[in-house]
Amino acid sequence: MTVTKDTVLAALARIRLPSGRDLVAEDMVRALQIEGDSRGDSVRFVLEAPSPEAARGMESVRAAAEAAVRAIPGVAQVSVVLTAHGPAAKAPPPSLKIGGHPTPQAPGQTGPQRVAGIDRILAIASGKGGVGKSTVSSNLAVALARAGRRVGLLDADIYGPSQPRMMGVSGRPESPDGKTMIPLHAHGVTVMSIGLLLKEGEAVVWRGPMLMGALQQLLGQVAWGELDVLIVDLPPGTGDVQLTLCQRTHLTGAVVVSTPQDVALLDARRAIDMFAKLKTPVLGLIENMSSYICPNCGHEAHIFGHGGVRAEAAKLGLPFLGEIPLSLDVRLAGDAGTPIAAGEGPIAEAYATLAQRLIDGGMA
Repeated sequence: MTVTKDTVLAALARIRLPSGRDLVAEDMVRALQIEGDSRGDSVRFVLEAPSPEAARGMESVRAAAEAAVRAIPGVAQVSVVLTAHGPAAKAPPPSLKIGGHPTPQAPGQTGPQRVAGIDRILAIASGKGGVGKSTVSSNLAVALARAGRRVGLLDADIYGPSQPRMMGVSGRPESPDGKTMIPLHAHGVTVMSIGLLLKEGEAVVWRGPMLMGALQQLLGQVAWGELDVLIVDLPPGTGDVQLTLCQRTHLTGAVVVSTPQDVALLDARRAIDMFAKLKTPVLGLIENMSSYICPNCGHEAHIFGHGGVRAEAAKLGLPFLGEIPLSLDVRLAGDAGTPIAAGEGPIAEAYATLAQRLIDGGMA
């Protein structure tokens, strides 16, 4: 029997609270995840009490919830964490270690695997640094959230994580059980980055296996919840993180970001070729820093050229998803922790159009 979230919620709806209502009716079930292998299904979820005081008297409810789910046919393992909403004693840092060697796939698992609760995963890539890939990732995530999608943003640029600053989030994510990390939220987006687990300015000095292990943890040990789309901000280039993501995770596809000039397009072609070799669909190309409008005189300048990405997409037979102008306001908004797509104006409209194009195409 296949264990579904509806099956689990139905079992939890039979657990009564002192108020007479059930766990589901009181909206106490959080971060429900189901993962299956040859031994059966593993179910993980969090019970969030309304206050720390209420949580202290709910151990019997937690135990009853665990027993009810364990009794479902096909469930092999259950993990239930009891936590509380509202002020509480400061939680200790997560005890889990980030950056260990990756764990092998479970028996019977082969090829890329889906992440529980996530419908689509979009990798935002570039062949080289400096083309604004992370800026596009954060703004696209915010634009999709404003369009009504349930969106996550994973900062997979392990060596240079910038999403905490650009999304305006800080503080170490909690790990209530030492295994699962609770992501942060900003501008309607669920956010996770290795930058949140490091001291500011601390360098990551890891070899390939540790990068692969960290990416595996950031995908599989974060309580993402139910998402329509997860945006993955990849590091530049064609290295270990890209290989690991494409080979072990079921991706909807990749979006390649480039500026219009020839030197950037050379590296964008290498990124596209890498995805082809890894059998990951390239869903389209975005031209970033496409044009610049002088705020004083209104003159339009093409500092990095113009139209090169559109021409490249046509030559390769790939969709051209849109142009994003170059603007000082984009940099100021990112540095301030409020992506420009969260506001109004022509650049926010450009991101809204891009987001709608992805939604209409079934990509997000």
